Amino acid sequence: MPPRTEKTNTLRVAVLADSDTRWKWGALTARRLTTGDGGASAPRTEISGLLLRGRATPTPRQLAEVGDVGIDTGRVREVTAVEFLRAVRDEGYDLVVLALVGGAVQAMLHGLAALRLPARPVVVTGYVGVVYEKLADGLLLRHGADVVLANSRHDADRFRAVYEGVGADASAVTEAALPFLGGAPHTPEQGRDTVVFAAQPSVPASRADRTYLLRRLVEHARLHPGREVLLKLRSKPGEHTTHIEELPYQRLAEKLPGGLPPNFRLVYGHMGEVLDRTDLLVTVSSTAALEALHRRIPTAVLTDLGVRETLGNHHFTGSGLLTSWDHLDGGAHPEPDEEWLAGQGVAADGTYATAYDTARARVTALLAQDRLPDLAPYYTPATAPGYLPGILARHHLAPDGHPLPGAAAPRETGRVRGAVREAVRDAARGAYRHGVQRVAPVIRRMGEL
Repeated sequence: MPPRTEKTNTLRVAVLADSDTRWKWGALTARRLTTGDGGASAPRTEISGLLLRGRATPTPRQLAEVGDVGIDTGRVREVTAVEFLRAVRDEGYDLVVLALVGGAVQAMLHGLAALRLPARPVVVTGYVGVVYEKLADGLLLRHGADVVLANSRHDADRFRAVYEGVGADASAVTEAALPFLGGAPHTPEQGRDTVVFAAQPSVPASRADRTYLLRRLVEHARLHPGREVLLKLRSKPGEHTTHIEELPYQRLAEKLPGGLPPNFRLVYGHMGEVLDRTDLLVTVSSTAALEALHRRIPTAVLTDLGVRETLGNHHFTGSGLLTSWDHLDGGAHPEPDEEWLAGQGVAADGTYATAYDTARARVTALLAQDRLPDLAPYYTPATAPGYLPGILARHHLAPDGHPLPGAAAPRETGRVRGAVREAVRDAARGAYRHGVQRVAPVIRRMGEL
């Protein structure tokens, strides 16, 4: 194992992510946690990006659209869970950021614990945005990390309450903020009037609801021909993001009666760049609302389909942002409640520069310890024997966290063999993605007929 940070003056960091948005969160979180005072004694930071192979593994286009996260693309590679654990064992990382869905975080925690490293890395995890569903489930699957980041004071309070409510240690919960907030404050521009609808892959889920939102957006464009109306899309058909998108708006738009008006466009790209020219952000419950509020961009959260937990817009009760297309068509702009904003980590009051100070200090203190305590997740084979083994098995790990027989492929011997194995892996991954993204949704829809 390579020598530790204090001997090399290099802080070795690994970010493991399983989707485009989690890659963005993980990479930027790693940057914010390791940005010190820049003094002569400060260690050099070396961040490696690892993409967990699965249905939502980001494509090169998606990685490019995330924007600059300060990590050389040459230091980004795709791995399985077992390959990641092997990398931690062999490459001696000092800090690991797990930017994963809850089940994958739990599997990695048990896998890391099973390595029994004499000097294990500090482990950090958290959420990429608003936590509006599966709060207890997701949190308990993340329990055991050294630091569980909360994006706001509101979330930090909820996280601690869940852990304490089940008798779990809540000391890992650390308040911070979303790491990708930024950009210039909103400034109206003469002659510019741009409305952006931030689409979400799985909210709402039904064809009828998604068609309704698209139709109202197009009607809004027709009602206001002098206004530019943009539908901001997360992915292209066939690509996966953090959530599955079975009914892409692109496909629905192709079938919309009457076509699309000239002032209506579908756009991709980095959300920050789209917000640079946005005068009103409309969404059901996208995290883009928090990005817009941080920049004081007028923001509307739709109630047309109800205020429901399944939609996630219930998170915005008390915000002053809830409204409908009828009101927006009439020219109304919601005004955010300042007290609500203060609790949500959007830091519109200028405190964003210090939002990561506490988390950074905690990580620095952990890195300075000679030996960290063993990782101790809330779920164990004794406390959750009917739940944990299945979670670990999905990542080819046994109930004790060790790789299942056959999961750890032998090291490649020779370039040709390695190239062949990689080609087979790529083909298998392509078939898997096709099945998950194209075939499975069709079968599910047929079953609903």
